[in-house]
Amino acid sequence: MLDFTSALYLGMRHGSAELGPWPALSLGRPAALEEPPGATDLAPRLAGLQSTGAALLLPSTLHLFLELFCRLAGRDTTFLVDAAAYPIARWGAQCASVRGAAFCCFPHQDAGQLADLAAVAQRKGRRPVIVCDGYCPGCGTIAPLPLYAQVAARHDGFLVLDDTQAIGILGGDADALHPLGRNGGGSLCWHGLSGPRILSGASLAKAFGAPLAVLAGDFEFIRQWRAQSATLVHCSPPSAVAIQAARRALDINRLHGEALRQTLCLLAQRLQAWATGSGLMPVGRLPFPVQSFHAPGQSAMALQQGLMRRGVRAIVTLACDGVSRLLTFLLCARHHVAHIDAAGRALAQAVNETRATAEARTGHYCMAATPFPSRSSR
Repeated sequence: MLDFTSALYLGMRHGSAELGPWPALSLGRPAALEEPPGATDLAPRLAGLQSTGAALLLPSTLHLFLELFCRLAGRDTTFLVDAAAYPIARWGAQCASVRGAAFCCFPHQDAGQLADLAAVAQRKGRRPVIVCDGYCPGCGTIAPLPLYAQVAARHDGFLVLDDTQAIGILGGDADALHPLGRNGGGSLCWHGLSGPRILSGASLAKAFGAPLAVLAGDFEFIRQWRAQSATLVHCSPPSAVAIQAARRALDINRLHGEALRQTLCLLAQRLQAWATGSGLMPVGRLPFPVQSFHAPGQSAMALQQGLMRRGVRAIVTLACDGVSRLLTFLLCARHHVAHIDAAGRALAQAVNETRATAEARTGHYCMAATPFPSRSSR
């Protein structure tokens, strides 16, 4: 079975033989008392990767965004959340509203509407906290973060992004030969963006294959968080194994990251060619490892089932409009051109099959709807 359902984009698995031994999974002490082994080395490396002043390790993005937004929330705050933002960040903003903050969604990646809502918030004496994803796989586009940052700065607010999809994949200095950019530092590097009120939260569980989260941003903000964080006191820190996996991932990224991202680009472009040749419409043009397709006149679910019958696993996802269903392939650097070609042939067969089934069903309904001839016409 060819599998296109794993989000380990760079193919990093971190088996026990690759990580080596560890003395204990946990110290049994909170990070506020003592950082787990390797954390003090890993955090600055992650800050450097994203070109930020500092970084902090956390168990998950749920821990990260819940505490971050509670820290930013107050009666003088309005959370302006992209309508298609990933649920984890949205949940954090909604929970923080119990502290008196207002909550409002703005249309997906609509910087104009965002600016209008921020102006309204300012007239009410509230500063905006703008929340969005750095990269949206639902429409295959990168958020206009420089425009959002301008809005945040104009109203003395914050820009907070969930960069889980982009970290390890997108980077700076994108060009024709490197359409995903270089270094894998994420959306902030893609835009060359930084500032004291710009914060990035991300899980490393996708491209880097390490189940922990990182908050990156201004040095002073991270320093204050570290000194006052309830999560670092009351929650278990990332395990020693997760930290070892993240350190290994950064080593691999430094040595082989560009080659791995080039492989992903070639695979994505080849899959796009197969899909468009079968009459499907790609969602976005960037050769990102999440490749989704509209199936005009056909059911994404029917195509997924047709692929399964042919030994190919893909998934059905919801587009960022919240309505359309997409046929989605998750690519990783362990896939080969032969895998893409086999999936492409299976996709072409599934499209033909579902089209023929639909035409046969339509013809059947048309025949059933044809009235019997009357006696006078015989």
